[in-house]
Amino acid sequence: MKTLFYIFVALFPGIAAAQTPPTTTRFKIEVEGGVLFQTRNEVQIPNEATATRIDLTEMLGAGPLPAGRLTLHWNLHGRHGLAAVLAPLDVTRSKVIDAPIRFDGVDFAAGEKTDFTFKFNSWRLNYNYRFLERNKLHAWVGFTAKIRDAKVAVEQDGRKGELTNLGFVPLLFLALDWEFADRFHVLVDFNGLAGGPGRAFDVSAKIAWDLTDDLGISLGYRTVEGGADVSSVYNFAWLHYGVISVWYHF
Repeated sequence: MKTLFYIFVALFPGIAAAQTPPTTTRFKIEVEGGVLFQTRNEVQIPNEATATRIDLTEMLGAGPLPAGRLTLHWNLHGRHGLAAVLAPLDVTRSKVIDAPIRFDGVDFAAGEKTDFTFKFNSWRLNYNYRFLERNKLHAWVGFTAKIRDAKVAVEQDGRKGELTNLGFVPLLFLALDWEFADRFHVLVDFNGLAGGPGRAFDVSAKIAWDLTDDLGISLGYRTVEGGADVSSVYNFAWLHYGVISVWYHF
């Protein structure tokens, strides 16, 4: 069971923080788009000398890669809220490899066109509690129930090696909304998990502008870092997102 848990953590980079919940209205819908850059993304399956450690920043490209998500917030009652998040991420790139690769027990020859797939679809339900409520400052704590549809695959001339994962993991959630000037906010949110040889951290910071009482936009940065080092898989990555969001309260 622990091995499955760490495999799940290793396939972490699609983790995306639930956006800052609403404070007054009943519902909030938020659409986010952006670009993803990789400064590290290494995978080796299995985690032993017979397998090749693949640098996915080289095989898929460092970026920019497209990223986006849809979030629906529901202010249940008083300080309690829920959020549903749909965050797909599925990238496939082809590359003529200059050295042989052994992945998931399958051998891939040098000098041949090879397809690399990196899929991290994330479907999540978040519960949050607003524990701090002041005139210009609000903060939340909660947890996220996350369903993860993940795959890393290598394919060449009908030969294919892959690791897939569909499972559940709980994440700690924290968020902050500070209105530092009239209609302008600093938004910070965090989702995280760590244990044994695996970890996953997702932190974002944004500047937001309330265009009207119901409509707003934000611009910001997110960083995701983590992975796992167990016998069945080695995967560590550091990802960077530039994001822009539009939301509507109703």
